[in-house]
Amino acid sequence: MKRMLFCVFVFLTVFFMTGCMNSGKDDVLKNLSKKINDSKGYYLTGQMEIINNEESYKYDVDVSFSKEDNFKVSLKNQTNNHQQIILRNSDGVYVLTPSLNKSFKFQSDWPYNNSQSYLLQMIISDIENDDEYNIAENDGGYIITSKVNYSNNQSLVKQKVYIDKNVNINKVEVLDNNDVVKIKVTFSTIDLNSTFDSDYFKLENCMKSASIEDESVTVGNIEEIIFPMHIPEDTYLSAQEKVYVESGERVILTFTGAKPFVLVQETVRVGDELVIPTSGEPLMILDTIGSISDSSVNWVSNGIEYYISSNVLSKPELLDVANSLSVMPVGK
Repeated sequence: MKRMLFCVFVFLTVFFMTGCMNSGKDDVLKNLSKKINDSKGYYLTGQMEIINNEESYKYDVDVSFSKEDNFKVSLKNQTNNHQQIILRNSDGVYVLTPSLNKSFKFQSDWPYNNSQSYLLQMIISDIENDDEYNIAENDGGYIITSKVNYSNNQSLVKQKVYIDKNVNINKVEVLDNNDVVKIKVTFSTIDLNSTFDSDYFKLENCMKSASIEDESVTVGNIEEIIFPMHIPEDTYLSAQEKVYVESGERVILTFTGAKPFVLVQETVRVGDELVIPTSGEPLMILDTIGSISDSSVNWVSNGIEYYISSNVLSKPELLDVANSLSVMPVGK
């Protein structure tokens, strides 16, 4: 009888201890979620690294957010100081390229349509949307692992969120299905009590206040044609044409076969301030922010605009071709 009572006591002790441990871990997420969701505005700085095979692109990141659904994300390439801004305000979603004096306007649900490793509420949203998320203790803090939603890059499957003992996010890693880190964001400062002037998120103000230290220059001609390293199976280059345009030169590469597509490379130059309506969604492509739609992807890099169009290729296939065009100096 005593032995039976002892066994029952041990069982109940283990049961309650396990329950308390699980409750403690659940409280970590609850406290973190409450802290971020209660914020009426935040400002953060950090660094982001995007790893593409053996290449690494590093950015300084500045993020401003106000509860009125306003976002301003500044990404500055550490290699050449090329800066772009993703802006969401009451007028829409924009990608600003100050060095070219251009803004691209999107009809988009950004940032809510995909995971965003540098936006606090999107990091939390991914965790809360995963019923199987895991919390593990780590150096006095925690690591939360959850699924992610990168609809245009389905090889990215999960994130690891590093949290300190004060329930602050220090770092986020996004991993592929081979457990290889492909995106890493390290936060330097996070202020959850930030306030902003009424015109802070206006397009004109963001363009004027942008730091123009871009070392990339506009070019008048295409000295070297860049060919994709990745071409779909049973598809081949069938035509190559160079024409002269107002901004300089345009090269048109036509690929024929099972999955045909057209790749256009064109010089760009600084012009008058211009807002260009654009279809699709903004996303990171190699070293810059571009746009992708159901049938095309385009971006500007090192003074050249790239445009890939196909009625056959899927979005992931378009990105496979785009990501095989590496033209920028990168950090190793």
